Amino acid sequence: MTTPTGQRSLGQLVSDLSEQTSRLVRAEIQLAKTEIAERAKLLGAGAGMLVAAGVLGLYLLTAVLATLVIVLDLWLPLWLASLIVTLLLLVAVAALALVGITALKKGSPPAPQAAIASVQADVEALKEARS
Repeated sequence: MTTPTGQRSLGQLVSDLSEQTSRLVRAEIQLAKTEIAERAKLLGAGAGMLVAAGVLGLYLLTAVLATLVIVLDLWLPLWLASLIVTLLLLVAVAALALVGITALKKGSPPAPQAAIASVQADVEALKEARS
């Protein structure tokens, strides 16, 4: 409905503003969805490449260890070279396991202890204030 001078009423303007705002919000949400989907694809591709690099890294480790055995075999019997490399690996695995266990013990339980203590102190303060 327009007034005789061709101007729109305040109700019409508010209605148009509401409709345009709604369309703008929907467009922004769609843009955000599209952008997130594209980033997720990139993250997936990057994660896949990192997994492939990890697998190849394990193959590389095997090759390095075999090379180490062959090099030690130049000066020692093969069985002794293999035993030395195996013992070195055993020491490395044991050290990593001990460090990992220590880190897990420090992180357990995964509850936010400081936040819990703060909330309990707040509850106690409120109880004292009520008394």
